[in-house]
Amino acid sequence: MKSLRFISAEAFVSNAEFARKSLGAVAHDLFPLLFKASYLLEQGEVIHDLVENWPLFDFNMGKLLGATLDCQEDLSHRTCSVCLESCLTGLRDYVLNQSSPYMKKLKVVDLTGIKDVEVQFCKCKKAMGRWARTQLLSKLCSELLVYLQQAQCHPGTFEISINVLVDLFVTERNYELVVQALLKKCSCPLKICCVAFRSDNLTLQKFFYIIKLTDPSLLRKLEIVHNVHLEMEHLEMLFNSIHFPVLMSLTLPARTFNVRRFTATDEQMLMNIGEKMGEMSQLTELSMSFSILTGRIQNLLSPLKTPLKMLDVSNCSLNHADMAFLANSSHASHLEALDLSGHDIPELYPSTFFKLLSHCSSVLRSLTLEDCNIQDIHVNMLILGLSPCQKLEEFKFIGNPLSSQALKHLFTFLCELPMLKNVEFPVPRDCYPVGITYPIDDASLCRFDHQKYERVAEELNLILLQANREDVKASTPLFGSYDAAVQETNNELGAYLIKSFKETLEKFTTSFNKMS
Repeated sequence: MKSLRFISAEAFVSNAEFARKSLGAVAHDLFPLLFKASYLLEQGEVIHDLVENWPLFDFNMGKLLGATLDCQEDLSHRTCSVCLESCLTGLRDYVLNQSSPYMKKLKVVDLTGIKDVEVQFCKCKKAMGRWARTQLLSKLCSELLVYLQQAQCHPGTFEISINVLVDLFVTERNYELVVQALLKKCSCPLKICCVAFRSDNLTLQKFFYIIKLTDPSLLRKLEIVHNVHLEMEHLEMLFNSIHFPVLMSLTLPARTFNVRRFTATDEQMLMNIGEKMGEMSQLTELSMSFSILTGRIQNLLSPLKTPLKMLDVSNCSLNHADMAFLANSSHASHLEALDLSGHDIPELYPSTFFKLLSHCSSVLRSLTLEDCNIQDIHVNMLILGLSPCQKLEEFKFIGNPLSSQALKHLFTFLCELPMLKNVEFPVPRDCYPVGITYPIDDASLCRFDHQKYERVAEELNLILLQANREDVKASTPLFGSYDAAVQETNNELGAYLIKSFKETLEKFTTSFNKMS
């Protein structure tokens, strides 16, 4: 629904030339309304001029694009390239605009409310992801400083100071540009304030260098994900050398921990890391997937002073003691998102898992149980365990050996969960050749009866439809859920993997030749 005010704003900005000429006569409190209308209509030139002449103290993208009384549609998931580039260049030109600096009130720009999604609804269909936004903002900051140093500007221009809150995404390809922008932060009117940082495809030396430049005292979210070879000793070094007082979310790369090769020194190191995380009083989200943590979960999580709201320990080889700790810990009743993928739950610790599920049922919003060996005989018990989870919005369980009949039974129950929005279900076992073994290897993953799968998928969606649950999206992403960051940088990631494989092959060949 749109108010008459918003419809009028759309009419005003639809004529870009007229709107741009008339901005000087527009009341200041109408700028947010016109900005959202311009964003909806993808009027890049109007967006640029609105930002260039922004008359208010703050500019918060999340609030400006979110649902309002005038327009209930949330546009924060539209990462339209035309709109975002116009917005950022308008911010640069706000500084360069020769109008009196004393009229410039803008102090804070918050770009963190933008959400990257798989499907873009903008007309241009071209998204500007987090990596590209990091690249463009860093480039504009560097160019702005060069221009100010070379041109004769109003003396008051150098007194402009605008904190730009941003989620940075740094890889090898944009590393140098971001470093230069951060190094010159003090001199630049646009001051990058990193509140969330993701790092992929970086050497440890570069990661340690740039993380210090970001001002860790502001960092609320830290993601160290693909091809950053951070192991336990490096993590201890990071926590010993850098303080993260407001860190709320931490994602560690695969194989950060491997308890199978632990020495007494490693045990002490793990305890130290747990204590350091305990000092992060606001830490409520932790992801440690694909590490080997058998029997050590308590060492890491018991020092935490604040209960976790999100925990990802997928493929971490947890044993019964680990699951018992989770089920009985203070974290259990606060967990809103839980990922236990890659563990044989029915075989290893069925009762303990359901105890954990019971404790978190009143708050749980997202549950991921991929490749957990959940079979037809376990479905009734699973339904019993999920029944109290009335706030569940997302349930992912691909990779489990369930028949089409079991899936229909499960979907009939899932219709009863009032908040459910997203379900990721496996290809039914009876769609694969007889004798298929689980977990299914990548080579066999796509070798199923596609026509039969489509028929089953239609039947499952019909169950949702008949229960008036058209609001639930059901899908089977064979190769994992959509990851905006991976999607945006997949070419660089692929090149890095090929390079690593080539280097490994060369080392092997050299060693083999020496042996010969």
